[in-house]
Amino acid sequence: MKREQSMDKTGNPDSVPPPRRGRRRGCPFCNVNEAGVAPTIDYKDPQSLKYFVTERGKVVPRRISGACAKHQRELMLAIKRARNIALLPFTMND
Repeated sequence: MKREQSMDKTGNPDSVPPPRRGRRRGCPFCNVNEAGVAPTIDYKDPQSLKYFVTERGKVVPRRISGACAKHQRELMLAIKRARNIALLPFTMND
């Protein structure tokens, strides 16, 4: 079997472009704002938790939300608690 060769714009076969990597943001809960206060994760504040829940009701993953592992775990717990006391819906209406 013959292997197909890919060509880039310079004409070099099998050259693979480097992966694109954007600059990674820091965790929104680790960063301290201008007032010197970091935002807190509170299950009683559904407005701040809505940013971390999709339209379908799923929790946004770390790679998208930008939260560190520690704060992502706290977010999961806060979202679950808010769902249990009906501050956040389990699913959205389609």
